[in-house]
Amino acid sequence: MSTTRERALSAATEILGEQGARALTHRRVDERAGLPAGSTSNSFRTRSALLAGVVEALAAQDAAGVRASLVRTSPLELVDACCMMLETTAVEHATATAARLTLFLEARRDPALTAPLAVAAAGLRAALVGALADLGARDPEVGADLLVACLEGLILHRITRADSVQARPVLEAAVGAALR
Repeated sequence: MSTTRERALSAATEILGEQGARALTHRRVDERAGLPAGSTSNSFRTRSALLAGVVEALAAQDAAGVRASLVRTSPLELVDACCMMLETTAVEHATATAARLTLFLEARRDPALTAPLAVAAAGLRAALVGALADLGARDPEVGADLLVACLEGLILHRITRADSVQARPVLEAAVGAALR
């Protein structure tokens, strides 16, 4: 059974991903989550606290599988993992990903979101640094930055433009460059 807080964060993520930041209110979250009026406000006193809670919840979900999914023994396996991550993020979890993109934009107006978003992004980067180091990359830090930028760009295109760019050749080139 989910807690009130978990239900509120799930509903807030759905609202952000489906309707955008302007639609996010404590009342709408309560309604979407099927919670009594005022429940979300009891857990998250301000809108900023609610947004920060969504960032933390999304980061926790991401951290659960990212590091393990990127432990690879060959460049081809790393490409496969990146392709799978792209599909999972942009298709299976499209609403959560749209919410995350909304939060990036919201951070321009709410600087309190900048730090939690950076922490969330650091998990993917750290996993890629480790995978590239294991594969013998000359500069795993720069390679990870390249792959993060590539993945974020592909995800953005898939979510916002339903882009049909073939990701595999792009990721093969990016992984190849990251390993140089």
